[in-house]
Amino acid sequence: MAAAGLERRLGLWDAVSLVVGVVVGAGIFLTPGVVAGHVPSPAGMAGVWLVTGLFTLTGALAFAELGAMLPASGGQYVFLREAYGPLVGFLCGWAFLVVIWSGTLAALAVAFASSLSHLVPLSPTGEAIATAGTIAALTALNYRGLRLGARVQNLLTAGKLALLAILIGAAWWRGPGGPAGPAGDWSWRGLMLAVAACSWTYDGWQALSFVSGEIRRPARNLPLALLGGLALVTFVYVFANAAFSPLLRAAADSGSGGSLLVAAAPLFGPAGQSVVAVAVLLSIAGALNGGILACSRIYFAQARDGLFFSRFGQIHPRFRTPAFSLVLQGIWAGVLALSGTFETLLTYTMFGNWIFTALAAAAVVVLRRKRPEQERPYRTWGYPVTPLLYCALAAVLVAGSIAAHPLASLAGAGLMLTGVPGYYLWLTVAHRRRQRR
Repeated sequence: MAAAGLERRLGLWDAVSLVVGVVVGAGIFLTPGVVAGHVPSPAGMAGVWLVTGLFTLTGALAFAELGAMLPASGGQYVFLREAYGPLVGFLCGWAFLVVIWSGTLAALAVAFASSLSHLVPLSPTGEAIATAGTIAALTALNYRGLRLGARVQNLLTAGKLALLAILIGAAWWRGPGGPAGPAGDWSWRGLMLAVAACSWTYDGWQALSFVSGEIRRPARNLPLALLGGLALVTFVYVFANAAFSPLLRAAADSGSGGSLLVAAAPLFGPAGQSVVAVAVLLSIAGALNGGILACSRIYFAQARDGLFFSRFGQIHPRFRTPAFSLVLQGIWAGVLALSGTFETLLTYTMFGNWIFTALAAAAVVVLRRKRPEQERPYRTWGYPVTPLLYCALAAVLVAGSIAAHPLASLAGAGLMLTGVPGYYLWLTVAHRRRQRR
C-alpha cells in the first residue's frame, strides 16, 4: 500500500453534511421524551434544546480555530497532542478505539437493526446479521473511496432532513395532540438530566475534525461547516421539539411511551409506524456512515506518528483511503455489537468523551500561550470566555455522570488508563526498532 498522504477532496457541503449526519442520529427520536419527563412546559423544553445547542456551539468555536490552524487528519487527537504532548493524544485515540467511538458505532448498528425490524420482521439471528451486515457494508463503501463515502453521506443527510421536515410539518399542521400543560414542578436535578440528555443528542460534531486533512480550503470550510452545521442542527431540534411537545406529553400521559417513534406515528394513519421507522433508519445510517468515515482517521494519524501499528497508517494505492484502519475499526465495532458488551463499556466510559472534548476546547487557550506566533486563519469568537464556558459546563456533566455511576466511572477510568502502559510500551518497541536499523 502507498505511503502518500490523504487527499483533500471534501468540499463545504460534504463537511456540513458530515456534521449534520453524525449528530442527527437516533437520539432525536428518543431524547425528546426524556426531556419532556423532566421539563414542565413546552416553552421550557424548547429553551433547554436551544441553550444546549448554544453550549455545544461554544465548543465548536474552539474546534474551528484549532482545525483551521492544524488542518491535519486525526483532528481532536492532533489538537491534544500539540497542546499537552503525545501521551494525552495517545490516550484519546486509545479510548476512542477501544470503547468510545467503536462502542458508539456498535450501538448505532444495533439500533439500525432494531429499527429495521419495525419494517421487516426479524428473528434475533436476523437482527444480528443485519447489525454485522450494516457495519460491513458501510465500511466496504468507505474503503472504496472518500468521494463515494461522502456522496452516500450527502444523500443520507439530505434524506433525513427531508423526512424530519415532513414529520415537523405534519405535527404543526395537525396542531396540539393533547394537553400541553405542566407535567410537574421545575427541579435542578430534572433540569440537569434534561441538559445531559440533550447534550448526548448534540454529540458527534467533533467527528469533522477527524477529517481535517481531507477538507479543501480548511481555513475557510472547516469553521463554516462546524458552525453552520451545528446551527442547522439546533434549528431542527428546537422546531422538532416545539412541534412534537404536545404529542410527546400526550403519549407519555397515556402510558404509550415518550419517544417520537410513538408520538409521530398517529400523524400518518395506519402507515405511521413505517414512515417514522424509515426516518429513524435514514438518521441512524447517516450517523453510522459518517462515524465510520471519520473515526478511522484518528488511528491513521496515530500510526503516522509512530504511536500505533504502522499498518493503520497505510493508504490504499487505488482508493486513497486508510483501508486497514477502516477494516479493523469495522471488525472491532462488529465484535462489540454482537457481543453486547458495548452497552456496559459505553456506560463506563462515555464521560471520557466529555473529558477529551473539554481538553481539546481548552487547547485553544494552551496553544495561544505556547504558539502565539502561529497563523490562525479563524479565531474563536468570545475568546477566552467561550472555550472556558464549554469546559466548565462539560465538567458539570462529567461530575454528574460520575456521581450517578461512581463504580462504573471508576472502572471506565481504569479501562482508559490502560493506555498509559500501552503508550510507554509503544515507545520502547519503537526505540528498539530504530536501534536495529
